[in-house]
Amino acid sequence: MFPSSVRRILEMIRFSHTLFALPFALFSAVLAWYTKQVVQWVELCGILLCMVSARSAAMAFNRLADRDIDAANPRTAGRHLPAGHLRPGTVWIFTVVCSAVFIGSAALFLLAVPPNPWPLVLAVPVLVFICAYSWTKRFTALAHFWLGASLLLAPLAAWIAIRGIEDLSAPALLGLAVLAWVAGFDIIYSCQDADFDRRARLHSLPARLGIGPALRIALGCHILMLGLLLALYFFASPPLGAIYLAGLGLVAILLLYEHSLVTPHNLTRVNQAFFQVNAIISVGLLVVLLVEIARATWWE
Repeated sequence: MFPSSVRRILEMIRFSHTLFALPFALFSAVLAWYTKQVVQWVELCGILLCMVSARSAAMAFNRLADRDIDAANPRTAGRHLPAGHLRPGTVWIFTVVCSAVFIGSAALFLLAVPPNPWPLVLAVPVLVFICAYSWTKRFTALAHFWLGASLLLAPLAAWIAIRGIEDLSAPALLGLAVLAWVAGFDIIYSCQDADFDRRARLHSLPARLGIGPALRIALGCHILMLGLLLALYFFASPPLGAIYLAGLGLVAILLLYEHSLVTPHNLTRVNQAFFQVNAIISVGLLVVLLVEIARATWWE
């Protein structure tokens, strides 16, 4: 029974989708390690544990907060909690355990040389902020941007965990790019529930503005993302070069493909746009950076 519950919980929180934010946290960490000129394994372990546990806690809390809404929505009524495959008490225990692991993982940075207290100081405020997203669609159509801001914290927090609060320009640009990217694809995803959200008096841009205008805002978010990633080209250290710019070109093509999959009259390929394309974008950008680091190191 216990292994079955663990499997269902991992399915419920879509554990594999950690790929969305984790590569951007590692992207920021690689930049921080490069400028610091030293990599400490305790920092890498801390970042990985913090990312996985924080996302797991926030996603489980989201499923708890939304279980009545999910039960009323035909698209989500088959999810684990409304369908009765998991008990709320089990998910609450998982949420509390993941939250404790997150805070404990933040304390690992006290073992770094020199000790860094910032992750532990910021752990609870960060956890509260990312969990609070679950309530935002009850009162604001800008909930998509709260979700984006939650994932913005991934690259910013990874940098602070390694470098402290000094020289935040590069991770801030990267974080803002993540905010725009996430808000854009969340708007696309929420188009599926526009009619239900109106009936349930929930807030989203597709429900408020209509699917067509919402998709145009999503496109604007992704154009902004590309602009911010281009700005990072001028601020990052090591100096990013032609490989990075070529990577941005490929990201632009993938984003155009993502938007071609979804139209106001055809939402059948939203999941393909949401999950597959965005996972390729996040992992691909990390690979591009690693290649750039290898190039810069080789030519030093």
